[in-house]
Amino acid sequence: MRIGVLTGGGDCPGLNAVIRAIVRKGVPEYNYQFVGFRDGWRGPLEGVTMPLDIPAVRGILPRGGTILGSSRTNPFKVDGGVDQIRRTLMNLGVEALIAIGGEDTLGVAAKLHEKGVQVVGVPKTIDNDLSGTDYTFGFDTAVGIATEAIDRLHTTAESHHRALIVEVMGRHAGWIALHSGMAGGANVILIPEVPFDIDQVCDWVNSRFRTNYSPIVVVAEGATPKDGTMGVLTGEKDAFGHVRLGGIGESIAREIEERTGKEARTTVLGHVQRGGTPSSRDRWLATRFGLHAIDAVHDAAWGSMVALRGADIIRVPLAEATEKLKTVDPALYAEAAQFFG
Repeated sequence: MRIGVLTGGGDCPGLNAVIRAIVRKGVPEYNYQFVGFRDGWRGPLEGVTMPLDIPAVRGILPRGGTILGSSRTNPFKVDGGVDQIRRTLMNLGVEALIAIGGEDTLGVAAKLHEKGVQVVGVPKTIDNDLSGTDYTFGFDTAVGIATEAIDRLHTTAESHHRALIVEVMGRHAGWIALHSGMAGGANVILIPEVPFDIDQVCDWVNSRFRTNYSPIVVVAEGATPKDGTMGVLTGEKDAFGHVRLGGIGESIAREIEERTGKEARTTVLGHVQRGGTPSSRDRWLATRFGLHAIDAVHDAAWGSMVALRGADIIRVPLAEATEKLKTVDPALYAEAAQFFG
C-alpha cells in the first residue's frame, strides 16, 4: 500500500516525531510506501510531494516544525478542490492519507472521509483544544516556554515596579494561559472562556502593588472584556474564516496604566511558543500517536483519529473529534482564581 502523509495548520513541536514513527513502523512491519505531501492540503491539491522513507526521517525526532511544511489551505474553498485531490491520489497511486493537524485540518479530513477518501487523523495543536483526546502534542512544549518566560519576567517586574502582561496563544481556549499562569505564579489569568472585568483586573493589580510586589497578568490572545470593546482585531481572515487576533495584551496594559497610574508593559510570546525543540513528553506522545496511526491504516479504520485517554491510545471518529472545541472547565479556572490579586 502507498500512503500519503501531510501536516496542516500552524507548525507544532512534535510533528516530526509523528512522521518518523509512521515511517519507522510502516516500512519494516507492514511493507508500506509513503509519499510526503508538502504544505498541508496544498500538497494533494497541487500534487506537490517529497520522498518519505527511512533515510528521510533520520535525525528528525528532536527537530521542531515539520519537514513536510504546512499551510492553512482549505480544499473546500477551492473550486473543484475535492475532485483535484482525488485525481492527485489516483495519479500517484496513493490509497490512503494520514492527516496530522488541528481542528481545521482534521475537519477537512472528516469531510473527505464522508466523500469516500480513506483517511486517518492525528491530533495536533498547542492550544490543547481538540475534543476526543486528553492532550495533544505541542501543548507541553508551549506551556514550558510560557512558564519560563513568566519566571524570567517576575524579576524584571520587581526591579522596575511594573505590571507586566504576558500574552500567550489561545484563540478560543485558555489552556496555555491557565497552565503556564498557575505554574509561573501569575497574579491574574485571563482566558477566552470567561470574559473579564477590567475594573476587577485593576483591583487585583493594585492589591499586588500594596503588598510591595509587582503583578504578572497572563492573558490568552482570545480573551475579551465583558463589554467586548478592548479586543484588537485586524479584520483579516484565513481560508477557514478565522479572524487574525492580536493586541489584547497591549490594550490591557494601556487600561492598567490609565486606571491605576502604575507603569505596565506587555510581552507577546507569539510564535516562539510553538517553535524549536519539542519537550520529552511531546516527543513521547507524538511518537505513540504515529505508531498507532499506522496501525489504524493497517486495520482500515478510516475516518478515525488516534487519541490519548488516560495512558492509552484509542481511536475516535474524526467527526466526534472536530464537532466542538475542548474548553477550560470553570472549576479549573476557579482553582487558579484563588491566587488572583
